[in-house]
Amino acid sequence: MQEQHRKNEIIDLNTEGNDNIPAIRLFSKEDGSSSFERGSIPTLKPMNITTFWINNKTEEWEKNIHPAPRKQYVITTKGKIKFKVSNGSTFIIEPGIILLAEDTTGEGHSWEMVDSAGWERVYLPISEGAENYFTHEI
Repeated sequence: MQEQHRKNEIIDLNTEGNDNIPAIRLFSKEDGSSSFERGSIPTLKPMNITTFWINNKTEEWEKNIHPAPRKQYVITTKGKIKFKVSNGSTFIIEPGIILLAEDTTGEGHSWEMVDSAGWERVYLPISEGAENYFTHEI
């Protein structure tokens, strides 16, 4: 089965009045490769997270292929980041799009900054066994 993703698709970030915020979910497949899907996460829904932290630093190893260290939401507050999965497909994360990182096993993903000198983000680890509230785009 061959996967197809729309490469670098523009996502409408005008979500005012909408009950959902655009999201992209990274996940591991049974064969150890990584993939992604587009969707959304509802607003005003209490999330089961363990803690959070803010980061504005990056180390070179982070840009290399790696799995997510834990299931987590990553909220970008500044920067434009291009992620790449196993089959070479890419997507862009920027303010207004939530990244749901669930590719905790296998090959993982890589990323690079696009048109930005830095990446400011908030990490929100999801509690073990908690619902992620992601809804796949149809």
